[in-house]
Amino acid sequence: MRMKGVLTLAIQNSPKSFSVQEMIAAKKQKKGPSSSIEKIVPFLLLLTAIVSVLTTLGIVFTLIVETFTFFGRIPLQEFLTAQKWYPFSETQGSYGILPLVSGTLKVTLIAAIVAVPIGLASAIFLSEYASDRTRRIIKPILEVLAGIPTIVYGFFALTFVTPILREIIPTLEIFNALSPGIVIGIMITPMIASLSEDSMSSVPNSMREGALALGSTKFEVSLKVVLPAAVSGVVASIVLAISRAIGETMIVAVAGGSTPNLNWDITSSIQTMTAYIVQVSQGDAGYGTTIYYSIYAVGFTLFVFTLIMNLLAQFIARRFREEY
Repeated sequence: MRMKGVLTLAIQNSPKSFSVQEMIAAKKQKKGPSSSIEKIVPFLLLLTAIVSVLTTLGIVFTLIVETFTFFGRIPLQEFLTAQKWYPFSETQGSYGILPLVSGTLKVTLIAAIVAVPIGLASAIFLSEYASDRTRRIIKPILEVLAGIPTIVYGFFALTFVTPILREIIPTLEIFNALSPGIVIGIMITPMIASLSEDSMSSVPNSMREGALALGSTKFEVSLKVVLPAAVSGVVASIVLAISRAIGETMIVAVAGGSTPNLNWDITSSIQTMTAYIVQVSQGDAGYGTTIYYSIYAVGFTLFVFTLIMNLLAQFIARRFREEY
């Protein structure tokens, strides 16, 4: 006690004792390299934000201008209602977007059927059943799938998945909708699993413990308590994954084919909106031709699809968000 009193008296009598406010004020008045950096960093951050916004506006502006050029040559009604897409016809081509939309939706639907059950099952296992050590091992391995280049997935679909499927379905063509749809589903599974697992892990343990105390099994807690509580994050992850599938390019370009057909046959060759853009971008159409401008109209349609999916994901996340 005597030593403590001596230290307190020394601190009180010290001429260099400062309050916290005085120390902050002195720090602000001090000039040096750190002060200059603190002044420069906000401007750099603002500059990067402005560049991002201007880039987005530039992309949208380019799409709109070139799309209006296309619609100056092809009526909008024909683009939206015609059932044939033959831009390379020797006579007057047909520019009905429906066959490309059909191919895109077929592949996306197959991918969703594959990815949603596997992704949710993986998320439930990682969140509710796996130990910490198992989770630290499995989750990074699962997320490695998201880092594989899509061109590799495309050749995997063409040279590995398609031959196996042809043993099961003899009528399956070399280029089809089923094979790239399955592989795209495998590709987007980590997105659903990872985001859903994060959402489920944020559910308080008290909810799990309460359900278990009432006699629920682990499986019932997972499906009837944790999953409904995390529904906003789960649904948002599914919508974002589907929008990723809609915009996928190389897998469908390699394994899907280049035959735009307005049907729901998954065993025949198809062409998606992204695959058509790749085809024309390879130099099959000259600059300034109608075919050239058609890739901007298709790109704008794809942009609208993706924008709607992202807005839907944000709406669902805000509408059903649970705060604990």
